[in-house]
Amino acid sequence: MTMLGKIWNWIDDRSGFSDVVMPMLEHVVPRDARWWYVFGSATLCAFIIQVLTGVALAMVYVPGGDAAYESLVYITNDATLGYLVRGMHYYGATAMVMLAVIHMTQVFLHASYKYPREMNWMSGVVLLFVVLGMAFTGQLLRWDANGVWSVMVAAEMAARVPFIGGYISQFLMGGETVGGSTLSRFFAIHVFILPGLIFAGVGLHLWLILRHGISEMPKADQPVNPETYKEEYEGRLEKTGVPFWPIAAWRDVVFSTVMVVVIMGCAIFAGPPALGPAPDPANIHANPMPDWYFWWYFAVLSMLPPELETYVILGMPILGAIGLFIVPMLSNRGHRAPSKRPWAIGTVVFGATAFVVLTIYGYRKPWSPDFDVKPLPPEVVRTEDPNIQHGAVLLRQKGCLYCHNVDGFGGYRGPELSVIGDRLDRGELVIRINNGGYNMPSFASSLTAEELNQMVDFLLTRSDHPDQDTAEDTTD
Repeated sequence: MTMLGKIWNWIDDRSGFSDVVMPMLEHVVPRDARWWYVFGSATLCAFIIQVLTGVALAMVYVPGGDAAYESLVYITNDATLGYLVRGMHYYGATAMVMLAVIHMTQVFLHASYKYPREMNWMSGVVLLFVVLGMAFTGQLLRWDANGVWSVMVAAEMAARVPFIGGYISQFLMGGETVGGSTLSRFFAIHVFILPGLIFAGVGLHLWLILRHGISEMPKADQPVNPETYKEEYEGRLEKTGVPFWPIAAWRDVVFSTVMVVVIMGCAIFAGPPALGPAPDPANIHANPMPDWYFWWYFAVLSMLPPELETYVILGMPILGAIGLFIVPMLSNRGHRAPSKRPWAIGTVVFGATAFVVLTIYGYRKPWSPDFDVKPLPPEVVRTEDPNIQHGAVLLRQKGCLYCHNVDGFGGYRGPELSVIGDRLDRGELVIRINNGGYNMPSFASSLTAEELNQMVDFLLTRSDHPDQDTAEDTTD
């Protein structure tokens, strides 16, 4: 026996590796557990990448208010392999979120959550939301202008919780305002608390898989009957089952290896996400946007009337988590085959379509202010009156065009003003501008009486019938 063999035997005898771990790796699985079943192990592999690259980043990253941004610039531009490690951490997070969702979709389509695997599904739902929490808190640690404003948005959302919202908001920010203590809070949550929950959840999930076995591919003639399922499952495994290692595991190894190569390729050729400007809470021109897998949620919030925002912000994540969590309680027996459950196929198709459409809408973000809007050209202003012309200039100088659109110029966050002269009279316009409303600020303190009149004069020219209005004004 070689020296290495003797060393391994010594370790194996003391640790009990062959007695404990090998039976787990060689547990019998259904022969038809093929490529559909690789997403769970790939999600675990992506988490391992996150842990390894996260440890490497934490050795250089400084979770302090003033130094965090500079340390990320150093990691990206100067640290050895920092560019690659930060890129792998970013694309590993993307892969982890995508694979977790795909894995849950496959389990839902195949109804693998039915007896006796209800807890497998429930632990998976908890893990999914913790993974989303990891992704969100990781974005905040970039601590650029986008990250700082994202913290403010998150704190503002948390503050809407009845009774305890203020306490939650102060806990997240570590005080009354965003600062160094805020970054320390999110760093601790991202690096210690959420990974700890994932380790515990993965341990429970794996134990449940070993206890109940991997479900077979669903068949139309094999509905789940809790009274007889375990006996039938064991009988089928005795006839056709194969050891997980090495006969069934090679597909998991191949798929996870391809995933790692893709992550490395993205990190090398596309690079880590670009850092925005340095954090500056006084910069109101920042436009906080989450990473792409949350764009659909922003799109939903953007389409809501203001009076429903609070209910959806607080209620949608809670109802979503509860709805997913109780799926096995609604039906844990009966057919598993998608051909016998067309509603399940319809649910997945509807959910995937809605996700794609809302994500595209979120990417275009038409609700965001347009800080780069150009001055209104003469063909839009359409007048030689100097007062009205100056009113058009004020519309841009005072930031109205950031959110309001006039004949194709300006943002779409607020109502369009192209025909505002047909909807509101002078008095109503003065009240709206002076008092604000909904998400529009008051301009009473930032406009002189002359400027207010010039702005209103211009807005009254915005009409479907400008020639008619002009003639009426001349007659008057």
